[in-house]
Amino acid sequence: MMLPRGADGRIALAADLARHHFAPAASAERRIGAEVEVLPLDAATGGIAPLEGTDRALLPFLRRFGASRCWTEGQTEKGTPCFGVPGGGRITFEPGGQLEYSAPPARSASALIHNVRDVIGPLRACAADDGFDLAAIGIEPDRDVIDAPLQLAAERYARMDAYFATIGPFGARMMRQTASFQVCLDVDREGSARWRVLNAAAPYVVAMFTNSPRYAGAMTDQQSVRAMCWRRLDPARTGVVAGGRPVHDYLAFALAAPDMLRGDADGDYHPFGEWLDAGAASLDDWRHHLSTLFPEVRPRGYLEVRGADAVDAACWAAPIALLGGLACDETARAAAFDLLGDSDPGLLDTAGAHGLRDARMATVAGQLAEIALRGCRSLGTSFMTETHLDEAYSFFERYTFRGRSPADDAREQSLHYR
Repeated sequence: MMLPRGADGRIALAADLARHHFAPAASAERRIGAEVEVLPLDAATGGIAPLEGTDRALLPFLRRFGASRCWTEGQTEKGTPCFGVPGGGRITFEPGGQLEYSAPPARSASALIHNVRDVIGPLRACAADDGFDLAAIGIEPDRDVIDAPLQLAAERYARMDAYFATIGPFGARMMRQTASFQVCLDVDREGSARWRVLNAAAPYVVAMFTNSPRYAGAMTDQQSVRAMCWRRLDPARTGVVAGGRPVHDYLAFALAAPDMLRGDADGDYHPFGEWLDAGAASLDDWRHHLSTLFPEVRPRGYLEVRGADAVDAACWAAPIALLGGLACDETARAAAFDLLGDSDPGLLDTAGAHGLRDARMATVAGQLAEIALRGCRSLGTSFMTETHLDEAYSFFERYTFRGRSPADDAREQSLHYR
């Protein structure tokens, strides 16, 4: 269905956003989810393992492991391989071969933590026996992107790759080499409160969980090379979306972003709004376009918070407690907004480059962690058990309250082994 031009088209797109991306959950039950990415490194080469085609390919191993766990193999809507996990989770792959586990939404933070550990823990142990290291770091550390191929042949990824190549190397690095820990939360019934506070907190999420200071075999001046790639791959489709009117603000953001899935006859890419005004945009075009936008807080019928580098399983309680406590407890959410105010897009560069080495970032991040922990305690053990709350506190005490992140461990280990 072709969309009408001008104001009528924008009204139709706003209605589509409100219906499919920002609608509150149908159930009144609280839900929280996670998308856990890891880099399946070949222990022999140190690079991301090939999915297929060699004796040391990842997919044959996953088929053997999955068969022992009652996984079901299939294909995604993009035509790429995936595995269904009993209970509703799914294993998929990013274009460079990165492995992602999408956990089913849980009614509590602790149920979510148990689920991701029950899936990833045994998988990691068996992978190690087969020569694969499922590394929880933000970017492949020892190989440059020129040696990292696209491993999935979907047309979507080829078009994305061609578009990013017109800007620089950062999109290719993102597609082929990065991994994150994403927390997913329902859209709240109170309007814009959850959306606003999560966008305001986004730079601090980046800073607290920086875990990728090394790239192409050398230590860099960035605490998160992954975050730096996101800042530079295309500012028109990344960052934070400020403002208190989620549908209106996100519509403006989406219309201004170039449609990367199609260029004109000269190979130029134009903002989606220009295609709409020319009468050359359909509802399907719009929905495909939305899937190519990557803000720090991404509306997908729920709110996907994307800022954290991949971190070790022992640390998973921390981002879940941080974002669950801020989003789900009304008092904590209000306190966080009093602390942060509306989102400041300029803080994202500081967060990725310096992390909590920046004194102001460290101070505010520590206060935000304390607010979130209070929120989790207020929600009670039905939301997060004392054991998992202690795990989250241990992370914050080891890192956040001391102005540190996992990236600092990597730097110190590098100095130790020189």
